[in-house]
Amino acid sequence: MPEKYGSHERAALIMLMKAGRPVPNPDLTDIGIDLRPAGRNKLNKAGLIKSWQENRRFIHEITDEGVAWCESDCARPEAPPRSSPLVKLMFQITGIVVTHIARNGTRLLDVISPRDLETLIRIAYLDLSVKPQDWVRLARLRPKLDADKAEVDEVLLRLVKAGEAHLAPDSNRKVLTPADHAAAIRVGSEEKHLMAIEES
Repeated sequence: MPEKYGSHERAALIMLMKAGRPVPNPDLTDIGIDLRPAGRNKLNKAGLIKSWQENRRFIHEITDEGVAWCESDCARPEAPPRSSPLVKLMFQITGIVVTHIARNGTRLLDVISPRDLETLIRIAYLDLSVKPQDWVRLARLRPKLDADKAEVDEVLLRLVKAGEAHLAPDSNRKVLTPADHAAAIRVGSEEKHLMAIEES
């Protein structure tokens, strides 16, 4: 039986598993998850998440051990104390569904957090960026993606059109390498070598 944690700690773990990427603390609070220092430290000490500080805010990422804990917890879920009958029934149904998924050889992680190309791009960007909305070279981003250049370009242009990402040329043409030229995305008559993703 997995170790028991408070409802906010459990919710944070499940949210991080679903996100499949580093998540800033404000994103947790936006949906009502209050991961306080004591809970954060407990989850870090147990090796279920990794937390670090950037620009005076905490970023959290679930570990493989954290994913395993979530899958075990969701297979035998316990509703919080004083839950309504509906909530208790939903927890029971969750356990049945998760157990069925496991019996069919599928991991819960693959069901709730499918790794589509946009997600992979966002994860790679977060790994390469130093600060929110940082500029990242496409020549560094593309090697992290096991995808065709045209497919990546299509997703990047869709993100730009939606206002969720930005593309820019490197103004210092002298520093451009053959890899920069190969990785660039052409928009109109201009090659773009850098990208940034809007902070969620």
